[in-house]
Amino acid sequence: MTETYSFRASPINSNGIGQDFSPSKLEKFEGRDSLVAMKGDHLLVAFAFWVLASSFASAYDPSPLQDFCVAINDTKSAVFVNGKFCKNPKLAIANDFSFSGLNIPRNTGNQVGSNVTLLNVDQIPGLNTLGLSLARIDYAAYGGLNPPHIHPRASEILLVLEGTLYAGFVTSNPDNRFITKVLNPGDVFVFPLGLIHFQFNVAKTNAVAIAALGSQNPGVITVANAVFGSNPPINPDVLAKAFQLEKNIVNDLQKKFGGNNK
Repeated sequence: MTETYSFRASPINSNGIGQDFSPSKLEKFEGRDSLVAMKGDHLLVAFAFWVLASSFASAYDPSPLQDFCVAINDTKSAVFVNGKFCKNPKLAIANDFSFSGLNIPRNTGNQVGSNVTLLNVDQIPGLNTLGLSLARIDYAAYGGLNPPHIHPRASEILLVLEGTLYAGFVTSNPDNRFITKVLNPGDVFVFPLGLIHFQFNVAKTNAVAIAALGSQNPGVITVANAVFGSNPPINPDVLAKAFQLEKNIVNDLQKKFGGNNK
């Protein structure tokens, strides 16, 4: 809430300056005027500080909408911006704000048994600057998994439409609390920004969920793929020590996730 300050000069009463100009009275008034002036200076400094603090509060950096945005002086060489360029509003059409086909089940015939259909600013241009996106997640029966991952730029709220999901997230160091719940159709679960989370289908039938995310480009970092499948690969000695594994096991994991270590 913004506070409004008003300043008003106090009127001189009928027993003031107009009735007695003796030296003692003048000295008294001069002292009082000095005190008023000092108080006025303090108020002026306080007001200036408040204005300056308000300007700092509003002068924050925009949240990133991609992994990084390297500054460049030559605009001819610039390719990306933090977000998207805007279309002339007079040229906007309904298709800029819509998407069809989210009701169609996706193929879950992969190693993890899940498929994420993300609708971000690339699929719906009208999402630009609005700070949200949507996803449909399909899970195969008997263990379809949306593996442990992070959204670096968004919190997420998940709504289960079909099936039964075992979902959870892990809090940051040093507690690393595991917060989890079994979700049924109609249940909702929130995954806070930047925390590792997952969903696992524990039902005998396929499962479907809808997720809303608080960014037009939330990003995703799948933990296993990022750590063991990075390009170029992370030195296996680093991973062996970090995960307390034998180096040959790390090499096998890197091969499995696409790393190039032999």
